[in-house]
Amino acid sequence: MTTKERRRSICGLMLAALFCVSCSRAPSFDILGSFFPAWLVCLVVSLLLTVAAHGLLLRARVALAIPVLTYPSLTALFTFALWLAFFR
Repeated sequence: MTTKERRRSICGLMLAALFCVSCSRAPSFDILGSFFPAWLVCLVVSLLLTVAAHGLLLRARVALAIPVLTYPSLTALFTFALWLAFFR
């Protein structure tokens, strides 16, 4: 196979890959006339859930060893869980 034929086959594969790409609509919400991505909504809800978890941990008097890592990790956990639950 020559270099020219190899380039043609690679270009053909790349072109075929472009046609196989999904063109579905991205999940978004219409909030007051503006569209927000669904991950942003999940992030905001997860921040509220993290604040609620912080309140529950304070009420239960649980001392966290490294809160700087715990709360961002809780936020990420809630965000991913909400995304999987609603936008799987």
